Amino acid sequence: MLDRLGTFRTAAIIVLITVLVTALIAINRRPSAPVAQDAPAIASPASDELSVELRRCDAVSPTSAEEAHCEAVWEENRRRFFGTPARPLPPPSLPGTAAPAIHSPGDAR
Repeated sequence: MLDRLGTFRTAAIIVLITVLVTALIAINRRPSAPVAQDAPAIASPASDELSVELRRCDAVSPTSAEEAHCEAVWEENRRRFFGTPARPLPPPSLPGTAAPAIHSPGDAR
């Protein structure tokens, strides 16, 4: 036979298991919260403009006349990614005009 302490332990374990099972049943019977329809995210015009410019710059070749503009767009994308405040994008250069060339110090000409 079990002594008094063993009986108490057995009763305590049975009570804890009963409470656990009751809690699980109560949780499963509770009606689930209604699923909210995801509203389409309203993007700010600045981010839409940046997305359009990023896609356009991704499509042009790196040697095009718009290279300086595209570098500025990519720099703005990096700035926004790392959390610094957004700045207005520079206007794209016209197709007939050449963008100023940016040379790195290592370029030999």
